[in-house]
Amino acid sequence: MADKCCSSEAAEDLKEKSCCSSEEVIEKKQSCCRSEAVAVGAAGIASAEMVEYRVFGMDCPSCAASIEKGLGKLKNIEDIKVNYNTGKLRFMGNKETNLEHVEDVVQKLGFKVEPLEQNKNVRIYHVEGMDCSSCAKSIENHLNTIPGVNSVSVHFSTGKLKAEHENSVEEIISEVSKIGFRASLSSKNNGAEPAKHNEGKGLIITSGILIALGFIGSFTGVSPFITTLMYAMAMVISGYKPVKSAFYSIKSRSLDMNVLMSAAAIGAAFIGEWLEGATVVWLFALGTTLQNMSLEKTRDSIRNLMNLAPSEAWIKVGSQLMKKPVEEVSVGDILVVKPGDRIPLDGEIVTGESSVNQAPITGESIPVDKQAGDTVYAGTINENGSLEVKVTKLVEDTTISKIIHLVEEAQEQKAPTQAFIDKFAGIYTPIVFVLALVVMVIPPLLNFGSWGEWFYKGLELLVVACPCALVISTPVAIVSAIGNAAKNGVLIKGGTFLEKAGAINAIAFDKTGTLTEGKPNVSQINALRTSEDELLSIALTLEEYSTHPIARTIVRYANDKGIQAKQGELFKSIVGKGVQATVGGEVYYAGNARLFDEMEIPLGEAKASVEDLHSKGKTVVIIGTRKEIIGVISVADTIRTTTVNALNGLKKAGVNQVVMLTGDNEGTAKMISKETSVNRYFAELLPEDKVEAIKQLQREGHNVAMVGDGINDAPALATADLGIAMGGAGTDTAMETADIVLMADNLEKLPHTINLSRKALSIIKQNIWFSLIVKFVALALIFPGWLTLWLAVLSDTGAAIIVILNALRLVKVK
Repeated sequence: MADKCCSSEAAEDLKEKSCCSSEEVIEKKQSCCRSEAVAVGAAGIASAEMVEYRVFGMDCPSCAASIEKGLGKLKNIEDIKVNYNTGKLRFMGNKETNLEHVEDVVQKLGFKVEPLEQNKNVRIYHVEGMDCSSCAKSIENHLNTIPGVNSVSVHFSTGKLKAEHENSVEEIISEVSKIGFRASLSSKNNGAEPAKHNEGKGLIITSGILIALGFIGSFTGVSPFITTLMYAMAMVISGYKPVKSAFYSIKSRSLDMNVLMSAAAIGAAFIGEWLEGATVVWLFALGTTLQNMSLEKTRDSIRNLMNLAPSEAWIKVGSQLMKKPVEEVSVGDILVVKPGDRIPLDGEIVTGESSVNQAPITGESIPVDKQAGDTVYAGTINENGSLEVKVTKLVEDTTISKIIHLVEEAQEQKAPTQAFIDKFAGIYTPIVFVLALVVMVIPPLLNFGSWGEWFYKGLELLVVACPCALVISTPVAIVSAIGNAAKNGVLIKGGTFLEKAGAINAIAFDKTGTLTEGKPNVSQINALRTSEDELLSIALTLEEYSTHPIARTIVRYANDKGIQAKQGELFKSIVGKGVQATVGGEVYYAGNARLFDEMEIPLGEAKASVEDLHSKGKTVVIIGTRKEIIGVISVADTIRTTTVNALNGLKKAGVNQVVMLTGDNEGTAKMISKETSVNRYFAELLPEDKVEAIKQLQREGHNVAMVGDGINDAPALATADLGIAMGGAGTDTAMETADIVLMADNLEKLPHTINLSRKALSIIKQNIWFSLIVKFVALALIFPGWLTLWLAVLSDTGAAIIVILNALRLVKVK
């Protein structure tokens, strides 16, 4: 483990140099050794480093706040952060940190917790065949005798084995099998597989049946004592977990929904409203379960990404194949990928040809032809043909791993709307809680009614004080939208940028490499004294030995057309002007106008064509002999096939200013602007001029996005309200510099991104207004006595579920 880069002795060095790949990680006060970040041993961890867990059961941000406060009392942990959106707990620990205490606190608050990432030498295994706790002890005792095993703990209840070892995975599995059990590695690239926590459903069904039986019994002459007993049993079954969580929340000075609901249910029982109390806790438990089920769907967008890359790879060792966990594969190893299999790691094809479906990375469903020397990415699908791939990146450094990391970071960042809502809820909840206490005490003291009547109204206020639907109205929508975008090859780096994208009304594009291909292509052939094929044959003969980019463009074009070169000799390069060669006993020339001027060969009828092409910013290659000009070939950067459709899509999406920025001359800019239908263009720009052009658009009142390659356009990307980089697959710089990254070189993803952002903003507004209206209606119905306690719970949990389901529509946006 690379401990020294994260140790206290190296703290000062971190300010100057990152031990890993991204300086931003240090600036954000995250661990510099992220890929080796977490040790899950029972006793503690080796040195100061970041520890991460997956937390199950959080259904609103107040749950996250309760966990943070609860853990804040523990020693030897700091920088605690619980993110509701991604269901992650993260903190800094040291060698004195007891992770069992951390897990115990989280579980006491009513949540389930699993290690998310693993130390390089600590792995988690699933063990089958254990039927008692002594089996677990037997496995522990046996593995502790194996050299290379530093620590091991086996949990019978979960069927999991945690071991810190230097041995191979195969050896550990083999040793477990020796004593009669089956073990398998339970980790993917990013840690343990998420468990399905369904054990609460049986309790909800049981308590629901008891309530129904008690309710029916009250109309059929059953003893009131029996019906009350049924209600009480239902309350204990459904209410045990929230009451226990409430106790630990109060201990940590946190006012969450468990506290509010528990107080309401116990208060109802106290005044003899057993049916109301039982219904409150049952509806609360049911609503929480449904919320969790719905929320897990939003988090699945990232888990599905994690599952794209295989956990094992076939490695070629000499003439044999060996199956290894991807964590154990090294750079330089040779992977063998069979047709139909997913590629397990990033690499370069050594042998073989195939079509590779890169949709998981770029969102492009059309397979890309690959051959020796081409790059392939982990998680993509080898459609046909066997490939041998040389590994170029470890599992934690693959493009898919970086995408997962970036998207999870994005989902952890609060959007402005979410930050405002959280602040509002933080003020609203305590105020209503205090108001509930006032309602319970003051009116009966002033003889405005009975204690029971006002106590009941106070309990209703406690339930209404829970702002669950409101606080999840924004984050669920943002998580869903960012997940949808990632699935379609678009990385949105946070809710802030999602909201900004929804407000964009002007987009500026860099021309070269963004609107155009960024490489020259033959755009026009004008044959004057011969056929077009004959002209291309002569041009191919002259240019095929030249290394000049324009010459290579003509050669590639001719080869693609199936043109054959002629027999040539006496080839000569004329520096800065062109080439010459003897073909069929006659000397031919290919070059610019200056070459023919110096040889005093008149352009004749070709002159008008050459001047016209020059005025459009195209590069002209003239072909001729000392006697005459036989033709003209023009070369230019061509517009991407997707550009026109993308720009039209943006206009339909409501972007009313589509602007082109280019360093080319006025003629070229004018021609490209006509072909692409941009609203306006700025020509002959230096990089600093592009910044000024962005500022001019902003002064005109536009919210401006800038689209570029993420490298040369960095100043303009930073100046714009929103920076969008093209072609993030394989370009680390593009992923780091922009706010939004289009993983493929495909502008057609841009209208989808804008539409998705606007849809997200619309749904966020719908959710906020719906939550507020439901809450205010419930408050208004309390004092006339029209609101019952179970209706108050239903209004809260029902509104939360409706808000989540509304946000989930963003997952399906095409």
